[in-house]
Amino acid sequence: MEFVIHRLETCLSTNDVAREMACGGAAEGTVVVADEQTSGRGTKGRVWHSARGKGLYVSVVLRPRAASMALLPLAAGLAARDAVAAACGLEAGLRWPNDLVFGGRKLGGILCESAFMGNLPDYAVLGTGLNLSHAEGDFPPELRAEAVSIAAAAGRPLEREGLLAGLLAETARRAAMLERGAPGAEELLADFERCSAYRPGDRIAVRIGDETVRGAYWGLDPDGALVVVAAGGGARRFVAAEIAQVRI
Repeated sequence: MEFVIHRLETCLSTNDVAREMACGGAAEGTVVVADEQTSGRGTKGRVWHSARGKGLYVSVVLRPRAASMALLPLAAGLAARDAVAAACGLEAGLRWPNDLVFGGRKLGGILCESAFMGNLPDYAVLGTGLNLSHAEGDFPPELRAEAVSIAAAAGRPLEREGLLAGLLAETARRAAMLERGAPGAEELLADFERCSAYRPGDRIAVRIGDETVRGAYWGLDPDGALVVVAAGGGARRFVAAEIAQVRI
């Protein structure tokens, strides 16, 4: 995959810019990077704190085949996690479906958005936000207990351009893995389970709208959905689109 990088000082959201480019015919590998997002978004419309110069805010346009769409958020999480590990040795965990965590605190997040033409995918935008150099006081007060930067967790600063190059290389590798079909999907799921912040048997709570389901984490099914064994012994399957929150 060849990448063409568009660099912005500021924007509302790199995903919004990348989506507009994709709708206009931008090729796979189009990348949008911003020093700041003024309306950065997480999943379910949550605000993503995107202070100028403090993080890596990047979105990548892909043109995937339909069979790989469901696993793209997991692929993006693995790409970010492995890029961070290669850059500074920090072994982050992956909190299904879209968070990078260290010591229970959030290092970064993934936002995947896609569009179809009929039954076939038109494009997907993989958005990644990573907290690079924030001190605790750089986060809003309501986030300080839950968020951490890579610099704080690793004990040293991390150069943004090197991390970006690693992230794009890992994104290409994971996207190619999914294009291999079932063997690649199985390998990706195994990698995600290995890096998961949850271990089989961990007690977790899954919130869907006003309902909270508590039970034991069982793993992921072949489509990347979360499987939880509830207190009564029955297994329930949850897809990322319906989840409001997952907590240990």
